[in-house]
Amino acid sequence: MVTKKKTKKPRRVYIFDTTLRDGEQSPGASMTPEEKIKVAEQLERLNVDIIEAGFPAASPGEIEAIQMISKKVKKPVIAGLARMRKGDIDAACEALKFAKKKKIHVFLATSPIHRKYKLKMEKAEILDTVTKMITYAANYFDDIEYSPEDATRTERDFLAEVVKTAIAAGATAINIPDTVGYTLPEEFGTLIAYLVEKNPSLGKKVVLSVHCHNDLGLASANSLSAILNGANQVECTVNGIGERAGNASLEEVVMTLKTRQQVYHADTMINVGEIMKSSKIVSNMTGITVQPNKAVVGRNAFSHEAGIHQDGILKKRQTYEIMDPKDIGLTETRLVMGKHSGRHAFKTQLVRLGFDLNDQQVEKAFAAFKVLADRKKNIYDEDIEAIVQDQIAQSLSAWHLEYLKVNVETDKPPMAVIRIKKDSEERTSQSSGDGPVDACYKAIEKVTGVKAKLVDYSIHSVTSGKDALGEVSVKVAHGANEYSGRGASTDVIEASVKAYLVAINKILVKK
Repeated sequence: MVTKKKTKKPRRVYIFDTTLRDGEQSPGASMTPEEKIKVAEQLERLNVDIIEAGFPAASPGEIEAIQMISKKVKKPVIAGLARMRKGDIDAACEALKFAKKKKIHVFLATSPIHRKYKLKMEKAEILDTVTKMITYAANYFDDIEYSPEDATRTERDFLAEVVKTAIAAGATAINIPDTVGYTLPEEFGTLIAYLVEKNPSLGKKVVLSVHCHNDLGLASANSLSAILNGANQVECTVNGIGERAGNASLEEVVMTLKTRQQVYHADTMINVGEIMKSSKIVSNMTGITVQPNKAVVGRNAFSHEAGIHQDGILKKRQTYEIMDPKDIGLTETRLVMGKHSGRHAFKTQLVRLGFDLNDQQVEKAFAAFKVLADRKKNIYDEDIEAIVQDQIAQSLSAWHLEYLKVNVETDKPPMAVIRIKKDSEERTSQSSGDGPVDACYKAIEKVTGVKAKLVDYSIHSVTSGKDALGEVSVKVAHGANEYSGRGASTDVIEASVKAYLVAINKILVKK
């Protein structure tokens, strides 16, 4: 009798998503509370374990946004970031009071450079503060995560001592951040193994988390090295957005574990079929366009142009694709829609594409679809997604475009006439400019009374063909802050105006 060898169950790795906190700290990526809720609801569909919803002490508006998320999203744990100060911890208590499952994430830097120049604290003071503040947080939270900021540039023996102190004080999770993206995968893996050796409860009774930044392009590699050496939680963001060069990319970490499970013997509970949708929603809400060659979710990630590659793919997909695009939510076949398509077919497409809209939103999106169908012969999935995201962006705005006329003559500056509407109020203005877009933006400045500096402007085609839908993303500076906006239309000038209006409305909300 032959007995079958039991297959060892993959080790569980938790996904701590910080798109709404660290990701939102990308310049210009700041989101309104309504936009943050849209992203949080998608993260719930993605099935992340923890959503770090924000930094409560930052502002009353941040507290309100986290409360709104806590009321809407119930399945994941909702976390709030706090410095090791009583005021920050109290703010987190207020922000998370409606959360069904809540966690506080406290941090205090430990590296020599941070101790000397930023904190002006000695090692003994660090240890004392860690003990006092975790003990204080334990009065209000059962789930407490501690991060020794800039851990990878901290003396190893002191880092191990700080971790031990935090666990003794009541920390249920220890996060090791590579705050400035300084370490290498081999170094980081060795550090994680060292900390597990010094504190054997890590990765078992106490969650061992890592938070890697991408300054040297190694964030995902460092996170994966940590998993091989005992970490059982990864802090990451959708599309890898975040401070400076960003964070470990959720989709890269998750799909590496799935694709190379025989190496890592670990897996997540992520619903990978929602990865592509999540990427698009985060891109649309933040205004940060995904680079075409971005791993897993970039436009070119599953594209093949070379003849040898195309021949191989046609004969056997796995010759040049190590992942099935269908797994992450991409469709290989497209249902082409057009001007003769009705509401039922349109609503069916919305459901298939993963959109959950109310009747009013469906009607607005359908009306925009019909307008596009009169301009464009064939409408693809990407067009419908762009239409819906555009409608969502416009619905979150106060002022929206009612009328646009641009005159361009060879020997004269372009002249733009714009009418915008908010509720029952209408305003009209006109202006000339160096180009048609510049003229439109100057007219918007006149009519709204908001003058902003255009920092970034990008446009790309949603689909192929001369009648393709154009999608414009802008980033503007106003005061010390940056704001993003996006718009879509077959007319790139109209798309540009829509994008700029979204950004201006964010400024008005802030003011």
